[in-house]
Amino acid sequence: MLEDIIAERRKKLDAIKAAGIDPYPARVKRSFAIAHALAEFDALAASGSEKISLTGRLRSLRDQGKIIFADIEDETGTIQVVLKEDALSELPFWRSVLDMGDFISVTGLLFTTKRGEKSIEAHELQLASKSLLPLPDKWEGLQDDDIRLRKRYLDLIAGENLRELFRKKSIFWETFRNALKKEGFLEVETPILENTPGGAEAEPFKTHHNALDADFYLRISPELPLKRLLVGGFDKVFEIGRIFRNEGIDREHLQDYTQIEFYWAYADYHDVMKLTEKTYKEVIEKTCGGLVTEFGGKKIDWSKKWPTVDYVVAFREANYGLDPLAVSHTELLARAKELKLEPEKSAGKGRLVDLIFKKTVRPTLIEPCFLINPPVEIEPLAKRHPENPAVVERFQVVACGTELGKGFSELNDPDDQRARFEEQMKLREAGDAEAQFLDEDFLEALQYGMPPAGGFGVSERLFAILMDMPIRETVFFPLMRAKK
Repeated sequence: MLEDIIAERRKKLDAIKAAGIDPYPARVKRSFAIAHALAEFDALAASGSEKISLTGRLRSLRDQGKIIFADIEDETGTIQVVLKEDALSELPFWRSVLDMGDFISVTGLLFTTKRGEKSIEAHELQLASKSLLPLPDKWEGLQDDDIRLRKRYLDLIAGENLRELFRKKSIFWETFRNALKKEGFLEVETPILENTPGGAEAEPFKTHHNALDADFYLRISPELPLKRLLVGGFDKVFEIGRIFRNEGIDREHLQDYTQIEFYWAYADYHDVMKLTEKTYKEVIEKTCGGLVTEFGGKKIDWSKKWPTVDYVVAFREANYGLDPLAVSHTELLARAKELKLEPEKSAGKGRLVDLIFKKTVRPTLIEPCFLINPPVEIEPLAKRHPENPAVVERFQVVACGTELGKGFSELNDPDDQRARFEEQMKLREAGDAEAQFLDEDFLEALQYGMPPAGGFGVSERLFAILMDMPIRETVFFPLMRAKK
């Protein structure tokens, strides 16, 4: 029983304290990480007299009487510890109080056992932290997904593969950051709390600021603040930060997640597509070790030149010639019904077109491509195409049947922007909680003049797709419903 295990460990804790030993010291001896000891093992062991100190969590204890074999593990690796009475006089005491899961520091000599295992013979042992709860089985891990995600630290203890996943995620963001800095972009920070949320179609979270006695929203995108920086005179800016969207949970969506967005003055969506393809390939290669990944049992080759797919043409071909630029609201509702879709009653033309597109076209786009030029109703912040003002200069990176980033030529005409915001507000008034707000401050900024620009954003969904995992598996602590 767990209660009995805890009671036994607490008895050991009392015995440790009674012996005058601090079970939770502020500092213990440590020469370097275990990986360094293993990498420099021959040189360190050669002297036969140079003692070193290693620390780690006890992962195994094998008591053979006058000798105990143990394994300790830190973030970098695992090494065997050999505890012998002739080298460690306090062994009988430590035998009585140590448990798997305890953190210890051992000081001694490196040597190789008769079986050829690199080990450290302990001449001193210091307790670094006493564990009062038993660890999950290292080999079986945590079988209950709910517990595994709620208590992610246990999942990390049980699996080196999971720790490696998050090392890759660090490389993922670091590569994006370095790639943009090499291109001359300035990394900036913009507020998470906003008076008016904007930059995307999503329902925001709302909070109250006590000191100002005012309601604020958690940002759904940093887009509009970043574009204000272009008005202010910066040419190339980017931000990596948290985004909050009060939407549903599924394999590809979280409510709080990390996203990178960049804005580039005097560039259009063609320029942004070139930079995006180049950057993605660098990120994928460094994160995954190559440009071929696997998703859903299929090989995805990111190395080739990415083709473009015209949104309007693809929609027509997949929907019996239905033209998304000329189709009526009634025809869209009928098509949605055929597809067994259930749009909100407040859904406008743009929402219906995109809903049908996501059902009929996007799942077929498996290899990387650029999906370009959707109807203007779908993207209120993108510049109209000069040859066809019914569509906008927007692209999405699409692969594995989903969107993996979006960019466009930024709308900098304040009058056109106001008209589109007003259309969005009509949708909000009709009940569309994801329609965009009219942001008067942003419109005023545009009236001072914003240079032509291209912008782009991608979230950590891309990383989840590269790892072929649900997105909540790729974050340390996904939000979970509170236990009653």
